[in-house]
Amino acid sequence: MPASPVSASARRRSPRSSRSKREDIINTAIEYFGQHGYEYTKWADIAATVGVGSTALYHYFESKLHCLYEIQALAVQAEREKFDRVTAEHDDFAEALEAVLNAAFELTDHEVLRNRVLVAEQSLAGLHRTSAREEESRQLARSQMRDIEFAWATFLTRGMEQGAIPQADPRLLARAILGLVNSVWHWYRPRGSLSLEEVRVFFVGRALAVAGLPDDPPAKPRPVAKRKPARSKAK
Repeated sequence: MPASPVSASARRRSPRSSRSKREDIINTAIEYFGQHGYEYTKWADIAATVGVGSTALYHYFESKLHCLYEIQALAVQAEREKFDRVTAEHDDFAEALEAVLNAAFELTDHEVLRNRVLVAEQSLAGLHRTSAREEESRQLARSQMRDIEFAWATFLTRGMEQGAIPQADPRLLARAILGLVNSVWHWYRPRGSLSLEEVRVFFVGRALAVAGLPDDPPAKPRPVAKRKPARSKAK
């Protein structure tokens, strides 16, 4: 029996171009992989939701794993583009660091699922594939993962050179910050007990502390003056 429907956007069945159909498959796979797990998702369920035959999926992707690698590459690419854009908008390192950390949590529910797929199945990107198409996609995903880590290390080195943060191994520091932020996508669920805004405030503060740049201390609530009970009038 197919898994439960994943979203209204994933249930479109109108005629599409080849490129749009490929995007539909990817978006549907993100919903299924993110909600049900990669291992528990059947390739046939994705085909049924998109509205194509199971064999037609192989026109776009050689396998479910091939599709996963493409999703991982897209997720990292999106994060890298956001990183480059946000860091370029700020000359001050401290402002840039806080801004790029905040931007990491500016996500739609679908993007949260995409990031969950990335971090939950990241180990699969380390497995060499004999299929040429799968291996090409795997190498792309791996390359982009290394590139964003290098971009973060370079950015942090700039902060150290400016004296904005303490000296440290920039590569290890980059991994520590990325690991902290990415850990959220293992457990965070949209519309759960915690809002993404609450998660953002907490984790941005912790990431700034890891970098050696503590966030501003929260404002202390003003004490509420206790009112004396009114005296009853004597009769």
